[in-house]
Amino acid sequence: MGAFIPEENDTMTLSFDDGADIECAVVAVFPAGGKDYIALLPLEGQGVDEDEVYIYRFIGAENEDDVKLEDIDNDEEWDMVSDAFDELLDSEEFDEIFEEE
Repeated sequence: MGAFIPEENDTMTLSFDDGADIECAVVAVFPAGGKDYIALLPLEGQGVDEDEVYIYRFIGAENEDDVKLEDIDNDEEWDMVSDAFDELLDSEEFDEIFEEE
């Protein structure tokens, strides 16, 4: 059995250190620099900026409960991942995803 990888339109709940839980839509899981990353967009009505995309290092697991998200804590990695996400947004395939919704 392969690792669980969420797909676009799936949702995940982010739990923050302050106790807040935010339900997010999965925008994309994408590779950059030999690692996988996930982009998450908060769902409406949660009191957060719904235009802010959260990006984390993504480590797949056998099931959804064991998936790990890690903060990107160095500027060089963040720049690389941001560029990869921008390229994804600019791609024709990504435009088609949003046109279907």
